[in-house]
Amino acid sequence: MARRLGWNDDLLAQLAEYQKRDDLSGKEKVALRFAERMTLDPNNVDEALWAEFRKHFDEGEAVELAAVIGLFNYFNRFNDALQMEPTK
Repeated sequence: MARRLGWNDDLLAQLAEYQKRDDLSGKEKVALRFAERMTLDPNNVDEALWAEFRKHFDEGEAVELAAVIGLFNYFNRFNDALQMEPTK
């Protein structure tokens, strides 16, 4: 999916360092920061992050992005609990 959106192998391999990358827009970086926070500590999506996020995403986009993040978190936890391995 990420490749279809134009992300290359280098970007995917170095995704953990997204904050330092020059080839990501501010919108992409805040979306990744929001996804990271929502995944690791959803109670810590503070007002500052939310305000920055909303500069780039309207209400509908925010709901849609949060739903996708939540859905993929569910898939990952479901697969982890059942010790499922990804297929190629």
